[in-house]
Amino acid sequence: MTPLHQPALPAVTFAGAGPGAAEHLTLGALRALQEAEVVIHDRLVGDEILALIPPHVARIDVGKHGFGPSTPQDTINATLVAHAMTGARVVRLKGGDCGIFGRLDEEMDALSAAGLPFRILPGLTSASVAAATIGQSLTRRGRNASLRILTGHDMAGFAEQDWRGLARAGEVAAIYMGKKSARFIQGRLMMHGTSATTPISIVENVSRPDQRIIGTTLAQLPEAIAECDGPAVILFGLAPREAGHSLAQLKEAKA
Repeated sequence: MTPLHQPALPAVTFAGAGPGAAEHLTLGALRALQEAEVVIHDRLVGDEILALIPPHVARIDVGKHGFGPSTPQDTINATLVAHAMTGARVVRLKGGDCGIFGRLDEEMDALSAAGLPFRILPGLTSASVAAATIGQSLTRRGRNASLRILTGHDMAGFAEQDWRGLARAGEVAAIYMGKKSARFIQGRLMMHGTSATTPISIVENVSRPDQRIIGTTLAQLPEAIAECDGPAVILFGLAPREAGHSLAQLKEAKA
């Protein structure tokens, strides 16, 4: 029997860091960080994760900020290729799961064009951790046999989705990057027949010390998410099982 071909050690490891807390980092990602010589990381990688990088490892912050200062993707690609070409062990550390809204394909394409090998270590995405935080499952027998993971905006602006399908009773979706597009999302869903009382959970700063849960409805979505300063995941169709903050409570606390 011919033995399986063993690929060369990858020049780059793409690793998902999870949403923030160290307890959500995989063992594979931790080992990669411990063996790295260069770590190129995103802005949303949690401080607890960054603290696990050995002191001698070079760190390069290539953070992006929604609607704010960001490192251009071409610059990130070039930085990744340049360091990998030196032969250094490079870890490209992305918040959450590197394959979900992480522009992973563009960076893999840049490495492939340079003839550089890589591997991917998936991470826990914010939707999974946010659902666990509110005491809910993302799928439930008799309620929803599918889960949608959506983005609130893309390179062209507010992102269009299958609103008619999402408006069906019992549907569940995790909406990323939906703060700016909340009113657009609300309007599209209600236009296609979604009840204004459909439950929604907003989890801000998932798994971090300043995490906050806001339980609301589709009718109050734009007003509720306006209370969030940090990154937030919108869990459409799910109410917090455990006590979160209602919009009324948030307003009362500010008064």
